[in-house]
Amino acid sequence: MASRFRHPAASLVLAFSLAIFAGTLLLCLPAARADGAGAPFMVALFTATSAVCVTGLAVVDTGTYWSGFGQGVILALFQLGGFGMMTSATLLGLLVNRQLRLRSRLLLQAETHSIGLGDVKSVARLVLTVTVGVELSVTAVLAARLAWRYDLEWSDALWHGFFHAVSAFNNAGFSTWGDSVSRFVADAVVLGPLMVAIIVGGVGFPVLHELWQRRHRSRPLSIHAALTLWGSLALILGGAGLLLLMEHSNPGTLRALDWPARLLAALFTSVSARTAGFNAVDIGQLTVESLNLHYLLMFIGGGSAGTAGGVKVTTFFVLLLIVWSEVRGYPDVEFRSRRISAPAQRQALTILVLSAGAIVVGTLLIVPMTRLPYEKVLFEVISAFATVGLSTGITAELPPAGQLVLVVLMFAGRVGVVTLAAAIALNTARRAYRFPEEKPIVG
Repeated sequence: MASRFRHPAASLVLAFSLAIFAGTLLLCLPAARADGAGAPFMVALFTATSAVCVTGLAVVDTGTYWSGFGQGVILALFQLGGFGMMTSATLLGLLVNRQLRLRSRLLLQAETHSIGLGDVKSVARLVLTVTVGVELSVTAVLAARLAWRYDLEWSDALWHGFFHAVSAFNNAGFSTWGDSVSRFVADAVVLGPLMVAIIVGGVGFPVLHELWQRRHRSRPLSIHAALTLWGSLALILGGAGLLLLMEHSNPGTLRALDWPARLLAALFTSVSARTAGFNAVDIGQLTVESLNLHYLLMFIGGGSAGTAGGVKVTTFFVLLLIVWSEVRGYPDVEFRSRRISAPAQRQALTILVLSAGAIVVGTLLIVPMTRLPYEKVLFEVISAFATVGLSTGITAELPPAGQLVLVVLMFAGRVGVVTLAAAIALNTARRAYRFPEEKPIVG
């Protein structure tokens, strides 16, 4: 039994579980709540899970319900969750010992999805450099803007700026303001840096690592980097365009804004919808068409091995390439003069099926518990599983059993359905034989 927890996948599941447990205990302390009373266990558990899983769904208002200590705990939890529990532990070992043991490298590779063991140390350093650099830079911009433009005291401006910078980079979606960032819907100086942090954190560290290595010599992007970068750009711009088309006449969202503010709000909403969880417009006022678009954007998510959730951009576009190759009758799945391996294709299909199954089961469990509209329940379920954190405002209205279902979905979505399955099964045995092939009729 003990050998199971020496497997990197099982260690990741255990680490996230322990972080949630510790966060729940801390948030139950009287000091964590603004009124000095201990938070109910379900509220603390839901908040801790949402923070560690960098989701952002909340059953209470973060800025008024939790004290400064409680908000600090939440910030620490989503920083650890986004940074990666195993990445954090390995970086500490790297800084102290100046070297990585093989087991530590395996653990870090499982968290970062690094291509090879030789890349792990450089990826770990890049994780730390990018995290600190982006978070401090965005903090400086936000704090200055809040102090000079909105007349906040510098201490408050620095705290709000730092909290939102860390939340944005980790794609956590937590905000100290009850309306998220809706009050800044027309302020590009606030929303712009937040978008940069969201995109950099969500693109994935292997992509950042590859781009950093290419600074000295030009070479073609890998399939993973190309799919992630070009796919993300297409989703952001396509999502913004569709949202602008669907919401420009909606008085509850974009109609009250001038055109520059509409463009900014649509772009920010598209960026945030894929995993970040901040909202610059009232999500509960979106049209049905925009809700359906959000289903897709949230389900796809961001880049692999970053702070984003969802099934990931590469998974989605690999599936599209599989369909395209099958329709054209190609024997191989190809992209940029390269073949995509059969194991990668099977993994993409597995992620799709397991993720869709988790969402279907979660929806079927919650719908009988409440009389809330089906489309809003589905929105909440996808947001939880894809660790997005956007909400139509019904999270607090769900019964405790429904909130517990969301807790499970957030955990599964953050750890990853494939990693979670591997941690349970740990079946890595290879057969020394193959059965005869037979082709069933499909379709």
